[in-house]
Amino acid sequence: MGNKNLLITGSNGCVGQYLIDWFLKNSNYKLVLMVRNPNKLPVSTRNNKRINLLTCDIRDCKKFKKELREINYLIHTATAWGDPKRAYEVNVIAFEELLGLLKKNILEKIIYFSTASILNEKTELMRESLIYGTEYIQTKYQCYENLRKSSFANKTCVVFPTLVFGGTLKGNSRFPVSYLTEGLKQAKNWLWLARFLKIDAKFHFIHAKDIAQICGFLIKSTEKRDYGFKKYVLGQKFITIDEAILILLKNYGIKRYFALKINKAIIKFLLNVLPINTTSWDNFSINKYNFNHKPIANPETFGLKSYAKSLKDVLKLAKLPRCNIN
Repeated sequence: MGNKNLLITGSNGCVGQYLIDWFLKNSNYKLVLMVRNPNKLPVSTRNNKRINLLTCDIRDCKKFKKELREINYLIHTATAWGDPKRAYEVNVIAFEELLGLLKKNILEKIIYFSTASILNEKTELMRESLIYGTEYIQTKYQCYENLRKSSFANKTCVVFPTLVFGGTLKGNSRFPVSYLTEGLKQAKNWLWLARFLKIDAKFHFIHAKDIAQICGFLIKSTEKRDYGFKKYVLGQKFITIDEAILILLKNYGIKRYFALKINKAIIKFLLNVLPINTTSWDNFSINKYNFNHKPIANPETFGLKSYAKSLKDVLKLAKLPRCNIN
């Protein structure tokens, strides 16, 4: 087991660095990290004898053919969004080129990171995400379809994270701060208005630390010959936007005197009369309204224990400041 090589792409990211931390503490694997900028990794990680850095853009991974032929496990988190051309090159073409450099008789498992945005409530592939989705969502849809039909399918586990929290807001965070956790800093700026609104739309969330331990379990289960194409939507039990608002209000000591229920129809009306530009995906998401899935998977699904099972746990791990605003 100690000689196994685990490749993690997107190692500089929030989830990537939680994965590195988990496997350094809970395995004897040699970690092969594909990074564009190794200076974004902690010094202790860069200097660790179990770490082998492959410094490149994933589109240039061919320069490491020799190292990639020795990979036993792959956790693919690297992704791109914003620019349609780059998103297609990174999310589809480069990933397929990477797979082509791996030796099938040595490779034991792939954990591929997709997005829950391409699935409906029953965790089935949602065609609308290909029609209305952003370039990121569309390329994830396409890559999932390609992977499911590929010769790597029986060694693949696809994970679909829901909303991801990670990192801390107080002092220097040991891990990169996720976009969602970063957004918590602005919570008090809009809660004065949000406290008067009641929105019952549902969503799931999961902490990057819990994602890491789930991936650790899935990789180690391969040692027991657990193969076959699998997929898991990663998230804790859904909560409503209103429940999330109430938790944040309590954290900041803000009182709610009354709340106006805002439903889908009211949201659509406001978007029509206010000067707000929306994309096709925004409009589809408003019509969809709820973003809950069944079944979902969290650490308890695999006999583990969640670090952040509730939104209160998330706020505690994020070290969100508490204050009183009236």
